Amino acid sequence: MAEELVAIVKRECPTCELVAPVLREIAAGRRLTVYTQDDPTFPEGIADLRHDETLERSHRLKVETVPTLFRLEEGREVARAEGWHRGEWESVSGIAGLGTQLPESRPGCGALNVEPGMPERLALRFGDLALKARTIEVSDWEDPIEAAYDRGWTDGLPVVPPTDLRIARMLAGTSRKPDEVIGLIPPNLAECTVEKVAINAVMAGCRPDYFPVVLTVIEAALMPAFAMHGLLCTLHFAGPVVLVNGPVAKRIGMNWAGNALGQGNRANATIGRALQLLIRNVGGGRPQEIDRAILGNPGKYTFCFAEDETDPDWTPLSVARGFAPGASTVTLFHGEGVSGFSDQKSRTPEELTRSLAMGLWRVTHPKSASDASGGAMLVLSPNHHDIYKAEGWSRADIEAALWEALKRPASEVARGVGGVPVGVDPALGDALVDKFGRENFLLVRAGGRGGLMSAIIGGWTGQRNAKEIQVVTKEITE
Repeated sequence: MAEELVAIVKRECPTCELVAPVLREIAAGRRLTVYTQDDPTFPEGIADLRHDETLERSHRLKVETVPTLFRLEEGREVARAEGWHRGEWESVSGIAGLGTQLPESRPGCGALNVEPGMPERLALRFGDLALKARTIEVSDWEDPIEAAYDRGWTDGLPVVPPTDLRIARMLAGTSRKPDEVIGLIPPNLAECTVEKVAINAVMAGCRPDYFPVVLTVIEAALMPAFAMHGLLCTLHFAGPVVLVNGPVAKRIGMNWAGNALGQGNRANATIGRALQLLIRNVGGGRPQEIDRAILGNPGKYTFCFAEDETDPDWTPLSVARGFAPGASTVTLFHGEGVSGFSDQKSRTPEELTRSLAMGLWRVTHPKSASDASGGAMLVLSPNHHDIYKAEGWSRADIEAALWEALKRPASEVARGVGGVPVGVDPALGDALVDKFGRENFLLVRAGGRGGLMSAIIGGWTGQRNAKEIQVVTKEITE
């Protein structure tokens, strides 16, 4: 059986300098090939010394640290030692008493082939990553950002040109294969692969560590219960609102505090934008074409934020919806935009609940109820939550109280009352009617401190048919 030893080194590594005598010692008694990543003359005194100028050998061997010593049989790795540790080098080389003049061990240095951006460059260069999307050449005199506008790939804002390297770096954020099919993107029901998601995530400005969240958002949007096709085609204002729960929100730096529903945070802005660009560029969902919104809302650029889970007494929405504490999830809601709610006077849970109910009754129309109202997401600020917390109210307590406060006698909101034809059937008399369907009313905690203000995100009227159109939550598994 053909056996050989291979070492990967670089001169700009003190540990590689340290083990140079050991490499010469091994080469005196074994078949040893040394690949040097930088200086083609280092280390001196090695008969079979090769310059890994392109880093292909280092890439193929998946080197992470130099020096690394390999034992290969028939060209396949059977053992390796990273850095310098006498016992490991003796085991790999089969030579006892190596480097007795050296310390017992020393850590190595980072290899050149794993420096930032290099793994993706090498994967593209040596064919490990073959992108299948159609390549569009942009001439040297053409501005790639303007080219994206000319081809209709933007949402009205500039996009990041999706070069092969940027796509490869985005794909490095997931272990999923680029050609894996995520689903069919409406309205054209075009087949969407992980690679196509990566392209649009690049265009949106995402970082690779956001990519598992983006993939989960896309999968949630394609769940039949969410009815993304219908949401896209509606005349209503609404578009997808993305809420992120769990440790991933902190890990990727999402905003749940001051201005959580506004601008300024890269993760919030680009994750939501990636979904919208994918619907446009892969699915063909363009405004004034299949996207038939009368007015739309600014959230159709992007609407994504995280829930504030810093209060240990607060039950996150993901847990309330049946997921385990500590799970990272995305929840998609059909939202029409933000309506500000300011109550600086209420000081008891009961007062604030009645006040919030008044604000929530404005959603869709002050007289719409039950099957004519589209649901809502109430974003409770920390200062408003403090009023509930001071009296020991939990999420469940707040939700139950709001649910009761949102009931009204049908006679108050019946058609014709107040000279307004909108409303419920007058035949209901004084029967109590609910403002929303219970499945379509969400309570989340977010925002900064300093004011008694919360936010109401009204829902799509299509949500009234809860059997077919639902809020969806999906766990992020990477």
